[in-house]
Amino acid sequence: MRLAFLLYKYFPYGGLQRDFRRFVEELKQRGHSCRVYCASWQGEELAGVDLRRVPVSAASNIRRNAQFLRWVQADLTADPVEGVIGFNKMPGLDVYFAADPCFLDKALNQRGAWYRWSPRFRHFAAAERAVFGSGSDTEILLIAATEQRKFAQYYRTAPGRMHLLPPGVNPERRAPADRLALRDRVRDDLGVSPEEQVLLLVGSGFITKGLDRAIRALAHVEQHRPGLEPRLLVAGQDRENRFRRLARRLGVAEQVRFLGGRDDVPDLMLAADVLVHPARSEAAGVVLLEALVAGLPVVVTEICGYAHHIAAAQAGVVLSRPFQQAALDEALVRVLAPEFNGQCRRGALAYARREDLYSMHRTGADLIEQILGRRGSQTHG
Repeated sequence: MRLAFLLYKYFPYGGLQRDFRRFVEELKQRGHSCRVYCASWQGEELAGVDLRRVPVSAASNIRRNAQFLRWVQADLTADPVEGVIGFNKMPGLDVYFAADPCFLDKALNQRGAWYRWSPRFRHFAAAERAVFGSGSDTEILLIAATEQRKFAQYYRTAPGRMHLLPPGVNPERRAPADRLALRDRVRDDLGVSPEEQVLLLVGSGFITKGLDRAIRALAHVEQHRPGLEPRLLVAGQDRENRFRRLARRLGVAEQVRFLGGRDDVPDLMLAADVLVHPARSEAAGVVLLEALVAGLPVVVTEICGYAHHIAAAQAGVVLSRPFQQAALDEALVRVLAPEFNGQCRRGALAYARREDLYSMHRTGADLIEQILGRRGSQTHG
C-alpha cells in the first residue's frame, strides 16, 4: 500500500517522534511505500521514505497548523494514497496514533474558564473532536488505558474505533550482561565519582516533565542529606535559562548539568541511580519503561500513563495526586538509600523479563494493515 504519515514537527529526541520513526520503519520493512508530510524536520532523514516538507509561514501555531492541513490535503488530492496515518490530531485521518493526552480533559481541569473562549482552545478542541467525535470514522491506536477512558468519557467514542497497544520499548534498551562495567565507564566519562548519587531526568519539554520540581527536590536532598552528594543530569532539548536561574537561586547550580538532546540515553540510565520524572502531564511515558528495562529505579507522578508499570514491578515510587513537593523530596531520599535502591533494580529487571513491554510497533503495524485493508475492500466492493 501507499501510506502517508502526517507529523507537524520531527526532532530526534521526542518520544512521539521516536514512535513515529519506528512505525514508518516497520511498515516500510513490510513492503509498503511510505510518504511523510512534515513542516519541520531536524536530524537524519529516513532512508527510502518520500519526505515532503510542508511550507508553512504563519506566526502562530494555529495558523501554521491550518496551512499544513490545506497543503497536505491538496497534495493528497493530486497524488492519492491508500491510507493516511496521523501523529497529531487533525481531520481526514484513517488512523491516529494517540501519544498526546486528552486535550479537553486538560483544558477543563487544569485551565480557567476564560481559556475555553480562546482561539487556541477552539482550534485544538476542534482537531481532537475531528478524531474522537461521533462524526469521525478515524481509528485510534492508544498507548494508555487512562487516556482511553478520558476520550470515551468526553466524546463517547465508539469502543470499536479504539485499539489499546502494548508498550513499545526497543529491546536494545535492556540492560546488558556487562552493565556494571559499563556503568563505571560511563560515570568516568561524565566525571562522576563513585560516591556521588546521580539523578537523571530525560525528556524534551522541561515544564511538562517537571524539571523545576526535580531541581527543588535536589536542593532538598542536598540540604537535608549532605552525605548523599546528589547530582542531576538533564537530557533533553528545550530552553534552559529559567531552570538554570532556579538552580542558582536554590544553591545547586553546580549540581545540575544540562546535556542537551542525547543519543546515548541508555548509557546514561546505566550510570544513574534514579530516574526522576515528576511530570505534570504524560499520556504514557516510554522513558519510564526504558528505565525499568535498564534496571534503573524510578520516581514518577501517578498522572503518567505508564506509572502503573513502575508500581507493578516494585521498581520505585509512584507519587499520588495531587502533587506535593514534600512527597517527591522524601521519595528521592528513600530511593537513593542503597538497600531500597537495590530492591527496585532487581524488581525492574525481573519485570522486564516476564512482561511484554516491546511489541507496540509490530502490533500497531498489524492493526494499520488490517484497518486499511478492510477499508480498501469496502471501497472496491
